[in-house]
Amino acid sequence: MHVQIDQITKTFGTLRANDAISMALDGGRIYAILGENGAGKSTLMKILSGYQPSDFGQILLDGAPVKFATPADALRCGIGMLHQEPLDIAPMTALDNFILGSPTGLLPNRRSARRAFIDTIKRLGFTLDADAYIDTLTIGERQQLEITRLISLGARFLILDEPTTGISAGQKEQLFETLRDLAKHDGLTVALVSHKLEDVEALCDHVFVLRAGKLAGDAPMPLSPAQMVEMMFGKCIDPEPRPAQHSTSADVLRLDALRVHDERLTMQKVSLNIRAGQVVGLAGLDGSGQRAFLRVCAGLEQPLSGRAFLSGEDVTACGYHERARRGVAFAAAGRLEEGLIAGLTLAEHFALAHGAGRLRVDMPAASAQATAQIERYSVRGRPDSRIETLSGGNQQRVLLSMLPDSLALLLLENPTRGLDVDSARSIWARLLARREEGTAILFISPDLDEIVQYSDRIAVFYGGRVTVIDDPSSLTAAQLGQLIGGKAL
Repeated sequence: MHVQIDQITKTFGTLRANDAISMALDGGRIYAILGENGAGKSTLMKILSGYQPSDFGQILLDGAPVKFATPADALRCGIGMLHQEPLDIAPMTALDNFILGSPTGLLPNRRSARRAFIDTIKRLGFTLDADAYIDTLTIGERQQLEITRLISLGARFLILDEPTTGISAGQKEQLFETLRDLAKHDGLTVALVSHKLEDVEALCDHVFVLRAGKLAGDAPMPLSPAQMVEMMFGKCIDPEPRPAQHSTSADVLRLDALRVHDERLTMQKVSLNIRAGQVVGLAGLDGSGQRAFLRVCAGLEQPLSGRAFLSGEDVTACGYHERARRGVAFAAAGRLEEGLIAGLTLAEHFALAHGAGRLRVDMPAASAQATAQIERYSVRGRPDSRIETLSGGNQQRVLLSMLPDSLALLLLENPTRGLDVDSARSIWARLLARREEGTAILFISPDLDEIVQYSDRIAVFYGGRVTVIDDPSSLTAAQLGQLIGGKAL
């Protein structure tokens, strides 16, 4: 399939998200769509996949102009998109979600659907349980499910928006091997929207770069990460030195023989002290227990046994709201599922976040606060922008900007998910400023370089055990990768 994008233009109010963009993509090739947060990448891909119309311009498939009123129209023409936030339905099983969109009528043949599901995941090299409910799956598994569904529905042009977020190195390599095979032998075209330049370097044949809504340039691979960064930002960004370790002697969180149950395993007893002003990275393969552990620390789930102390007080039986009153905050990886509310504006989010206990909602104050945080966190949006209209990276900035100023403990799932390199550094500068004020930070990230770069200590999760590295200053991401795989523990 040959896809041509011709002069595509899209505006939202005064913001021109796409400005006369043209590009051509051939079958059997893998393309990277790069750009900083808010550059217009996701908007362009949503237009291409039928999720929203353009204001001007056209799309041509094999030379013929097409118009998509819905994503179903695009999928019937062979174009499917995997979003940063997978479009699935939580109360349903993986098989139910796989069936959605299939031309089966009101009473689908579940036996044949199950066979097709199993055949497709085997072909793609994924391991998914057809009967697992969506809310038990990780972000990575939900992405695998959506890719499986799109391929089964006949997608020949596959758009992947940050597909490697939340999946292990092994799962990523399997995904890349599958995509290469589909491109080479089946003629599939892949458009990869990603901020992970190492993924682009490993997978892609050609790069398109957007900047401020315009096509800034394109080039064949290979390109070095430094060259790609310069194309994205118009300047070189030097490597960042590792921050000096920092902590005090005061314990913020003390865990005493804590046992946690994850979907796949029950962890052994964990005893751990986390001091004020300390950053602790939680590293492990997907499903190794770190996600459940973080939620137990937040009070969102209860441990099987053991005790948790916050600033010396026993909070084992306290839920999240009580811990929040004691200075604990949690930011989830699933932004629109657990952190933000689709349909609400930025100002309404700030009214909810900071108006607890008030009889009246002070919208002028909330709007003023949203304006201040938009500027402070460089959010590309307005107080009256609905949250779902923002790019994934800008949603992440909003989520972090809503956190209370003074915190004892900050718990983060994938804090820089969907952020470009410059934005990620900006967010970490703010997190490290909190650390200097005495906030203890626990975070999960699939990016091992991020964990090594910013952690004062690292807790490695493997086989139901937790091994703590007290001084990771000389540790490399490659060595950490061996540890989370069980080697040398």
